[in-house]
Amino acid sequence: MTLQVLLLSAPVLAAALVIGLLVSIVQAVTQIQEQTLSFVPKIVGMALVAILVAPWVTIKIIDFAQRMFAGH
Repeated sequence: MTLQVLLLSAPVLAAALVIGLLVSIVQAVTQIQEQTLSFVPKIVGMALVAILVAPWVTIKIIDFAQRMFAGH
């Protein structure tokens, strides 16, 4: 079950990690330290990834629920 949670949350968390790293590099290079500059792209990127992987996540959750109710 724990592995299932990690697997389902990994795409969104990976997107936040990559976007945060890229924005941090841009902020370090340009010396712009605006808080919203790191927050807004992460939220938008995480939302887009969540929308894109929603069908896959739904299938995985349904499969998990079916296995649980079947007693496997």
